[in-house]
Amino acid sequence: MITLTVAQLAMIADAAEAAYPDECCGLLVGHGNRHIHVTRLVPALNLLRGEAHDRFELDPRTRFETERTLRGTTERVVGHWHSHPDGTATPSPTDLKQAWEPELVWLIIGVTANAANTPQALQILAHQLDRERNRSRNITLRLTKNSTCKPQGFPT
Repeated sequence: MITLTVAQLAMIADAAEAAYPDECCGLLVGHGNRHIHVTRLVPALNLLRGEAHDRFELDPRTRFETERTLRGTTERVVGHWHSHPDGTATPSPTDLKQAWEPELVWLIIGVTANAANTPQALQILAHQLDRERNRSRNITLRLTKNSTCKPQGFPT
């Protein structure tokens, strides 16, 4: 199970809508193993933005800087998020190929344009991916009202 606040989920959905029709991405920071609590979000640049609407590559500098910041704390990178423009919140074959860390949670946001041609996040699901077996497992996503998120500016 992974727990996020309503505000954190809204921030991720806003980032996905702002990046549309490209994918957005970022890191989930928190603590726990069987029951993961997200304590903050770290937005990241999608290095493939503008090249391919259905691909993302999280800027590795963001990951390195985040890991450095977390040294000596109880927090760790517990997962990441990315959006699927005009798609569902289920892992794609490309996602499964990129699943190098099976312990991390993949939060995927399906975004599409509504009748007014405005991007709208429609579905958000959490997964753990198994690259070796080429499959994914859904993770329960629990929302709370308490805000423990330390917001940062999202790249657009």
